[in-house]
Amino acid sequence: MPRIRIDAVLVQAVIAGALSFAHLHDLAEAAGQDGWKAWAYPISVDLLLVAAWRRMRTTADNRAAWAWFIIALAASLGANVATAGLLDLNDVPAWLRILVAGWPALAFLGGTLLVHAPTAAPEADPKPAPVPAPPVAPATEPAADVTVERAPEPAPELPAASSSEPAPPSVPAPAVTVPPALLDHARKLSDAHQATTGVRIDSATLRARLGVPSPLADAITAQLA
Repeated sequence: MPRIRIDAVLVQAVIAGALSFAHLHDLAEAAGQDGWKAWAYPISVDLLLVAAWRRMRTTADNRAAWAWFIIALAASLGANVATAGLLDLNDVPAWLRILVAGWPALAFLGGTLLVHAPTAAPEADPKPAPVPAPPVAPATEPAADVTVERAPEPAPELPAASSSEPAPPSVPAPAVTVPPALLDHARKLSDAHQATTGVRIDSATLRARLGVPSPLADAITAQLA
């Protein structure tokens, strides 16, 4: 036999529900709803609370469910406060009698909207991407007939020209012009080199000192001699 476990939260909920039920019954009876009608009002309020709570559990961001939950909670708390001595139950104001008399229609509207509210349809699974068909190899064309041509034989070499023919005249190299400023600078370098080493500067050393090409260095060396 399963062991019954007493839950403190459940006991507290039963006590709160019973007290709220009694307060709603007393308020409805004081507002002119006698007999079984006074007992139906607490049931109507509690059912609207339960319907709004279940809708909030299904969709937490449902504003309509929150609105009807607050309306039902206000009705329950209002009855608890009104029957705590703040309201003369023997002389209930007219606006409260109108509110109690119109509550059944309001509760029915709220419960209907909560129960039959459309729910968002689940998103359909995306269609799988079509698998591309394997590439079809192109049909092989028949190999064309290959004709092998024989390379032509090399032509015989012509005999070398006889040495009796005169050689073409050689074209003399153009003379290299040395700028005077460069020549003066080269002369100073040559004098300093000769004073240090005792020999005249050669073309390779002069080319390295001046950073000029070999023809120009040779021309300067020839003019320094």
